[in-house]
Amino acid sequence: MSASGKSEPKLIFRLQFDPEGRIGRGKIELLAHIKETGSISAGGRAMDMSYRRAWLLVDEMNRLFREPVVESQRGGKQGGGAVLTPFGEALIAHYQAMEEKARAALADEIGWIVANLAD
Repeated sequence: MSASGKSEPKLIFRLQFDPEGRIGRGKIELLAHIKETGSISAGGRAMDMSYRRAWLLVDEMNRLFREPVVESQRGGKQGGGAVLTPFGEALIAHYQAMEEKARAALADEIGWIVANLAD
């Protein structure tokens, strides 16, 4: 919250590809959780998302790019797991860099809009 008690606006950054592919904060967050937990299921749970939904999003990202973003291993004695590929790690880094650059580039304009919000 700002000093005036209003919450700060959020710049939502998303890349839309034709016809239906997209990458945004949610998918990047899911990738970060998968990296942290080593699991698609646990990554989805960290976002209150079903395993099926998380798996569908990972599958969508794996099909969107030339290289997979996540590789999964089938269960066994130790259970299955998932790891980000080097491309998946680079995707997170590039997305976060773009998001930060957009925030910095638009800070003055966002500040002007916020300053003109009704009380």
